[in-house]
Amino acid sequence: MIRRVSSAAWFGVALPLFACAPEPTGSEVGTTANETGSTAETGETGETGETGETGDEPCPTASSTDLVACVDQDRYLSDLEFIAQPRDPGSDHWQAVQDLCADRFSEYGFEVETHTYASGVNIIGRKLGTEAPTEQILVAAHYDHIPGCNGADDNATGTAAVLEAARVLSQRSYPRTLVVACWDEEELGLKGAVAYAQRAASNDDQILFNYNFEMIGYFDDAPGSQTVPAGLDLLFPDQHQTLADWGFTGDWIALIVDENGLPHAQSVAAHAATLGLAALVLNVPDDLKNSPLLSDLQRSDHAAFWAVNYPAMMITDTSEFRYANYHCGAGEDAVEFLDHDFAHQVIAASVGGIAESLGI
Repeated sequence: MIRRVSSAAWFGVALPLFACAPEPTGSEVGTTANETGSTAETGETGETGETGETGDEPCPTASSTDLVACVDQDRYLSDLEFIAQPRDPGSDHWQAVQDLCADRFSEYGFEVETHTYASGVNIIGRKLGTEAPTEQILVAAHYDHIPGCNGADDNATGTAAVLEAARVLSQRSYPRTLVVACWDEEELGLKGAVAYAQRAASNDDQILFNYNFEMIGYFDDAPGSQTVPAGLDLLFPDQHQTLADWGFTGDWIALIVDENGLPHAQSVAAHAATLGLAALVLNVPDDLKNSPLLSDLQRSDHAAFWAVNYPAMMITDTSEFRYANYHCGAGEDAVEFLDHDFAHQVIAASVGGIAESLGI
């Protein structure tokens, strides 16, 4: 996640974080999907979840609920541990993670594009829809980070989430086209996502919605672990009261979405509730989402799509308002400080929403 400071910072950062949600229940059920899900890994398959060449047991794929149960925490964690090293653009590990995205998308049966723009490289995978292939659902995260920081939460969690979502969703066909992506240079001003979004808009691509994973791994259920910007109680009294009722715990995921994308966010929130995950949905009015007064609202790649009027959502643990090691500020942003059950639940709930967006 890029860092921005607006002239009215407290106003700019208040919007991304809060809305009404189910009572948080923590991450104690985070292993359920892992225990009941499958380890099927490769190949494009039909709705029955045929096994790939690896010989792994297939998982059911007939419904969005089936796909939720297919999300595998161990696979996610393995990718997270590999990705979470310094990977500033041009570095050896930046290249290794870029290659990982391309190799996995290809392995899972996606048509892979290396999208080279002026200063960086995006990796794109496409799985064509069977009934409305021009209608696209985009699932993405940025794979770059700042120099000298492992960036485990920011944004190795998001990149690993995209890879696991791609694996699970690749196992059946959908009416709409699924696009998966690893964006470059988010930390330098959303450059990769901007390049892609502008190209898509100029081509009149029908991107119905963009799911953007941006820091999904930090969880803290201690009272007072969730901070809030000054002035929140004046601007959003109901949301502030909800947080006060919860004791300002940091054990929920934020779904930051524009008005046109609200049904997609609601679908994710419904799956989250089933898993026992608190999801705070914030529906941002269209006349505010691109306002320069709210620059902190635009701190991740979803904003590149808002800017060209594509609906989009940032899925986030709220970054430095909960996690002191953001950008290695108070210590290393390392894998061992993250809650993998929590991230597993976030990915699983998101996969359920994505599948429904694709037309299940």
